[in-house]
Parts: sequence; C-alpha cells; structure tokens
Amino acid sequence: MTAEANRKLLMRRVDLANSETDQDILINQACSDRAAFASLYRIHYERVFRYCCRRLFNRHAAEDVTSEVFFRVMRTISTFEGNSNGFRNWLYRIATNAVNDHLKMAKRRAETITNAVQEHGSGRSFTTESDNELQKKNLAVKQALLSLKPKYQTVITLRYFEKMKLIEIAEILGQNPATIRTQLARALSKLRKELRATGLLEP
Repeated sequence: MTAEANRKLLMRRVDLANSETDQDILINQACSDRAAFASLYRIHYERVFRYCCRRLFNRHAAEDVTSEVFFRVMRTISTFEGNSNGFRNWLYRIATNAVNDHLKMAKRRAETITNAVQEHGSGRSFTTESDNELQKKNLAVKQALLSLKPKYQTVITLRYFEKMKLIEIAEILGQNPATIRTQLARALSKLRKELRATGLLEP
C-alpha cells in the first residue's frame, strides 16, 4: 500500500472514530492537509449550521453564513492553538462573528424577519408543531429574538439552544462569566418585554 493510500485510510479512520484525540491530530494536520481539513469540516458542519439556523431562522441564509464560517476557518486555522474543545469554541466564535456581520445592516435584519414570515406561511417553518396557534406563537418568539441586539441573541442561543455553560460562552465571546451572566439576564428581560408586547406573556 502506498504512502498516499495509507494517509487516506488514516483520514477515513480518524473521521469515523471522531474522538478528541483523533480531532487533535486532524487539527494539527489541517493547516497543510486538505483531507484533514475536509474531515474537520464533516465533523463540525452540522453543529455550525444548526447554530446559524437558530440565529437566523432562515435555512438559505444559514447555509451562506456557514460556508463563510468555514472559509474563515480555512484562512486562519494556522493561527489556532489548542485542542479539540478549544477548536469547537473557536468555531462558535467565528460563527457568532459571521452571523453578527450578516445581521449588522438594518436591511439584512428586515430581510431575515421577512424570510421567516414567508417560510412560516409556506409551511417551511422550522417548527414541527402541527397546531396552527402554536406555530403563530413560535413565529412571534422568533421575531422577538430577532428584534434583540446581536449580542443578546448570541447569549440566548448559546445558553438555551446550544446548552452551553456560562464559562463556555465566556470563552467563546472572550469575556468573563460574570459579564455573560449579566448580558443573559438583560437579554431575557428584553425578550420578556418583546413577548409581552405581542401578548404571549402576561404584563
């Protein structure tokens, strides 16, 4: 078996094993090895795409932003220092910045909300509820989230959808846990205010 065939076999085995040690190997090789980077891409794509979907509420926009995330990763992976856990958090940091860039302009924010409404109306909403009233409530929650500042969207999504601890969120965002705790409290307060305005919560 040739050296190239051995390398490809190793990559397939590493990709299938998907352990922390194997990912550490891939991360070290990905700077100069396309096959290693492709394996990292396959391992992490769904996680990043799901996070982008939960921030943007639009599948096509999430696909575009996810692609941008991995382009950024490919360009800067040589600067990364750490293990597989640190790499995951690094990916979330890049994804957060990419999503926030996408939402930065008011026009893009309006388009995101409009697309969410259109998807709801055409039956392509991400909700799986069959009850029409629950779907309306779900859409109202999405719009309330999108009305928040990106930093508040970020902490709510990472905490309640990605199920992350405050210390993990702090590492991703480059802040201390106390700051994240404060931001999360403010984000929830503002979200409650938005939901009360829609009638979903009692005044």
